[in-house]
Amino acid sequence: MTDAIKIDVWSDIACPWCYIGKRNLEKGLAEASADDDAPVVDVVFHSFELAPDTPVDFDGGETDYLSHHKGIPAEEARQMLDRVTGVAADAGLQYRFDLLKHTNTVKAHQLLHFAKANGKQQELAERLMSAYFTEGRHLGQDDELVALAAEVGLDEAQAREALTSERYLDDVRADQAQAAEYGISGVPFFVIDGKYGVSGAQPADAFAQIARQVWGEHREAENTAAEPSVERESVA
Repeated sequence: MTDAIKIDVWSDIACPWCYIGKRNLEKGLAEASADDDAPVVDVVFHSFELAPDTPVDFDGGETDYLSHHKGIPAEEARQMLDRVTGVAADAGLQYRFDLLKHTNTVKAHQLLHFAKANGKQQELAERLMSAYFTEGRHLGQDDELVALAAEVGLDEAQAREALTSERYLDDVRADQAQAAEYGISGVPFFVIDGKYGVSGAQPADAFAQIARQVWGEHREAENTAAEPSVERESVA
């Protein structure tokens, strides 16, 4: 069997372009999955904190955060949010920046590693991003995170223990160190098979194209490895 394509995704649940990129990736892979020789793909999410200095309880909305903490003029910040809301809508996502509760995301990243260890990372990544951008849930609070973990089928008590013990914090830091080694300074960032880097929320057809291209490379490598070798007799 041909080895699956591995796509490593560095993202932050509080990154609006990351959710858009995630949805476009899913659409692109779904498009490629209709091929006669459909690519087999394994997607893994990795931690990247866009703003690790953000307080758990931020007093203000998203415009306030961009203005006061990023130095972006309020009107420019509102225009930025309107633009990303429109792009999100094109991807089928209804962002609600009027409800959004800006918070520190390190606990959410730890929970995603817990979910990965229990086979639910994809489901939890989707649930957390949806809760953050479309429902105004406070993802800096343990109770909210545990409740969302339970919604995707994870054990509540185990999820809470994972957060209070911080036993997945080292995994978060390892992801961040790997990102630094790759030179990743912004997210979303996609690493395909450890050799191709794709930056930003690319259109769905771009992801479909690269999946097909890399799957073709896998097939070519498989066929080359399967070719019989011919031993030549030495002539004295």
